[in-house]
Amino acid sequence: MTAEADAHTHAHARTVLAKAADENFPVAPRFLPRVWRDDLMAVYGFARLVDDIGDGDLAPGGRDAAYLGLGGEQQEDRLALLDAFEADLHRVFRAPGAADAPPGEEPGHPLLRALVPTVHRHGLTPEPFLGLIEANRQDQKIRRYADFGELLAYCELSANPVGRLVLALTGTATPERIRRSDAVCTGLQIVEHLQDVSEDLARGRVYLPAADMARFSVTEADLAAPTANASVRTLIAFESERARQLLSEGGPLVDSVSGRLRLLLAGFVGGGRAALRAIRSAGYDVLPGPPASTKRGLLREVGTALRREG
Repeated sequence: MTAEADAHTHAHARTVLAKAADENFPVAPRFLPRVWRDDLMAVYGFARLVDDIGDGDLAPGGRDAAYLGLGGEQQEDRLALLDAFEADLHRVFRAPGAADAPPGEEPGHPLLRALVPTVHRHGLTPEPFLGLIEANRQDQKIRRYADFGELLAYCELSANPVGRLVLALTGTATPERIRRSDAVCTGLQIVEHLQDVSEDLARGRVYLPAADMARFSVTEADLAAPTANASVRTLIAFESERARQLLSEGGPLVDSVSGRLRLLLAGFVGGGRAALRAIRSAGYDVLPGPPASTKRGLLREVGTALRREG
């Protein structure tokens, strides 16, 4: 690879990783040890890229498809991209931990190459990564969810693997912590769905359970309106309470660890709670766009998480 091509590759990867600043919670804050930050960002790069593939949000120009060995019409075929991304992921687990992997074994995508040392350092398994890919495949095929149980099954693929990876990276996974982590991650996923109702609808997706929409007499036409009517606001308040309960169920995870990891997990829980507070402050009208939480609000909720679970 030429120096110019290498520079373009690194710039492309940095563009994806920069999206971490837009998340509801700090992905890899500076108070963490450098190796933890590097590992968390490697996992984030994977998760962000697979979501971008599933949402059709890849950078223009087809660079990601080229890294995965695809060209022509396949550059726009999300399922083909996900299949190629999964094949490249398997190279992560076949590649040696060193950067000089044998030809044909090193992943083609730079964000997956960056994941190789993390996987080998911690003995990670493919399952959580495959779950995230499968969630994005499901997004191409399933656009509506009949009830809350179906949505929870989706979150098992789309959200819970991330928390399990965090525990694996920090060497703190236990059955109880995994259970609490799953509750936090599912709660965070529901919060994101509530923030993105209009954006998801524009993509042809509705993550509000159909049974709940019927219960509160909400139609998809209501969700397409510029602002929420009383029925939509009541529905969003109902789903917000579900998310709050999940975050509370997972909250003791914060107190089960110590040191800087405790601060990180409090950031996840506090970020979700701050987003819920912003939704409530907006009168549960999420249709104009995601109600934004403030930095002060986030810090307040992180402090609350540390005290409440401490």
